[in-house]
Amino acid sequence: MEIDQSLRVVIPGDVIAEATESTITLGPGLRQDGEHIVATKAGVLRHLSPGKWWIESNQKRIKYVASTGESVLGTVVSRLAEYYRVDIGTAHTAVLPALAFEGATKRNKPNLTPRTLVYCRVAMANRDMEAELECVNPTTGKADGFGELKGGHVIKCSLGLCRRLMDASTPILRLLGEHFPFELAVGMNGRVWINSNTVKDTIMLANAIQNSEYLDADECSAMVQGLLNKA
Repeated sequence: MEIDQSLRVVIPGDVIAEATESTITLGPGLRQDGEHIVATKAGVLRHLSPGKWWIESNQKRIKYVASTGESVLGTVVSRLAEYYRVDIGTAHTAVLPALAFEGATKRNKPNLTPRTLVYCRVAMANRDMEAELECVNPTTGKADGFGELKGGHVIKCSLGLCRRLMDASTPILRLLGEHFPFELAVGMNGRVWINSNTVKDTIMLANAIQNSEYLDADECSAMVQGLLNKA
């Protein structure tokens, strides 16, 4: 599936007349108002077939608004009997049930301490309730990359860049992957986790990814070549 890259800038209150599919999934920046779908923030309207619509914008300093199905990076802030409270950048902490992990049972649950970094999926999001998280893929029942993240480095990126990084064929990831081994976890809450063989490489990769936001494929290639020359 490919993202429709046709540009249309919208502002809060604009009606999204393009969304005509029988089944529609609304992402960040959109809400249903009666029979219409309207924008709630300014940005570029994006579409992913079948029926996924959202507003892409470079948000850095406002609170993240959780959306069901999105992957997020969070930090455990407290541990209770049946769940953890996790900071994912929303106005209120999210809830991560202790049984929402692959193979977890009442006798065999993960033991996460405060400040632990976790990669989660938003299982339920409602503006009137705390977001609920899970560390399993609901389709397979397996972790599939979700769970505790150890080591590495976390950087903050715009939501627009994070969404592009979710595509492994994004030029900067493809170019870096040809020369450097690394692991990447992208959160749609503006956080990206990077881990590689050395601290030096991790910092270099983090800087390259952040600097790539406004570069095209040729400029990304030149930047990566420059990194290789300095290595």
